[in-house]
Amino acid sequence: MARQASRSNWALFRRISGPDRDGPAALLFLAPSLIGFALFYLIPFIGGIYYSLMDSPVDGTFVGADNYKEVWNSTSFRKAAVNTFSFTGIGVPLLLLVSLSIAVLLNRSLPLRRWFRTAFVLPLVVPVASVVLFWQVVFDTHGWLNGMLAASGRDPVNWMESGEAQAVIILMYIWKNAGYNVVLLLAGLQTIPQDYYESASMDGAGKVRQFFGITLRYLIPTLFFVTIMSVVGSFKVFRETYLMAGEYPHDSIYMLQHYMNNMFLSLDYQKLTSAAYIMAAGIVAVVVLLFQVDKRFRQSIE
Repeated sequence: MARQASRSNWALFRRISGPDRDGPAALLFLAPSLIGFALFYLIPFIGGIYYSLMDSPVDGTFVGADNYKEVWNSTSFRKAAVNTFSFTGIGVPLLLLVSLSIAVLLNRSLPLRRWFRTAFVLPLVVPVASVVLFWQVVFDTHGWLNGMLAASGRDPVNWMESGEAQAVIILMYIWKNAGYNVVLLLAGLQTIPQDYYESASMDGAGKVRQFFGITLRYLIPTLFFVTIMSVVGSFKVFRETYLMAGEYPHDSIYMLQHYMNNMFLSLDYQKLTSAAYIMAAGIVAVVVLLFQVDKRFRQSIE
């Protein structure tokens, strides 16, 4: 996938700079996108680096990495970082397991299969506020789940103010994102020729061996892309967590975005930008690690 993208970019560059003189026209069509990217992404990114190295956003002086050191030594930031990466480490594998299981099931001839495919995509189009409202009805102190506990003679649980809060957010994250992954994995499964399974069956390979030897092997590109998107999506659960538990949630779901949001409310832009770039560096490190794992896994298969 990366090689195809690089070849496409190189072909576009050759077309722009080639002798056919289509370059000016191509640049003219690309100009709105390039201007928008520079205005809304590149310039703010560079400006954020500048603010993270100053002691004040107005008439500040250069302090180097002092803001980064102060943020890194902050107990609140470390707690938020541990919770965020813990959520990613638990939520993403569970999401992949659930998505792959559903995709393999829907890839078979089942009654109402098309209806189920549509149903799993619906959470993607539901507004976040509606999603949070649904889960509040389920996990509120006087909600549906506590009503069932009370009916069975048990005491109600304040789910968002207990150790189970992270499990609630992980469940919401899986419910929200499983449909997108299922669609991608189904597309990958349908590209695997059925002849491979028939040949494996004739050779005496069972279902488990076919799954690990054929299905997973040919799903590697799709699984890798789904994993990257799931990791990136795991860092975007702040909206749901914020609406469910507020600005200062339980310690187990106090994420990096909560820390940065609190720095924004206190107008501490230096710590805000420093924490944002530390989180960005962590995401890049995770993605690079996944690329290395994917590369070595492909080499071991070949």
